[in-house]
Amino acid sequence: MKKILILIIVILFFIIGFCVLKMPKKEKSENKMLEGKNILIVIAPQNFRDEELFTPKEYFENLKANVVVASLKKGTAKGMLGRTIEVEKTISEISVDDFDAIVFPGGIGVDEFETYENEEYVNLAKEAFDKGKVIGAICLAPKILANAGILDGKNATVWESGADYLKNKGVNYIKKDVVISGKIVTGNNPGAAEKFAKEIAKLI
Repeated sequence: MKKILILIIVILFFIIGFCVLKMPKKEKSENKMLEGKNILIVIAPQNFRDEELFTPKEYFENLKANVVVASLKKGTAKGMLGRTIEVEKTISEISVDDFDAIVFPGGIGVDEFETYENEEYVNLAKEAFDKGKVIGAICLAPKILANAGILDGKNATVWESGADYLKNKGVNYIKKDVVISGKIVTGNNPGAAEKFAKEIAKLI
């Protein structure tokens, strides 16, 4: 009886050890979901919404994507909540062909700098759409996509103050955290940043 008990304990030990060894491998595999993919995040020159930049950026990087941050100018950009980021590229230096997805965080900087009226932002969104790239915009940034004409007749969401702007551009405004329309993902608030990032990752 004692030998049987010892045998059972030994077997259980090996089963538990095998499971523990397997877990990191699975985790490692999942973390490489975006390996080899390039994602461009385009922010306002200042006052982007911190969570809407950093939450997706960190999420994509954890999945092994290469993330590049661009804006109108290089240098340090500061978010609404005080976090800073070094802008690596100007929009004019960007080739859409180099990226699998283009993501536009929001924040009051979108309105302050009227990025939704800026030709560089608008043309970038148009080109990305024409070339079949995955496109994401959250908070006030869906206004950029609306002005680019790529949301015409499509479902999309936006921060509440931008709802009328979208409607006036022929967009079907949906009051939800995240809305997916083809290869376009829109989000409406900082709290939706992680869900927004996950949906973009699925489409890439």
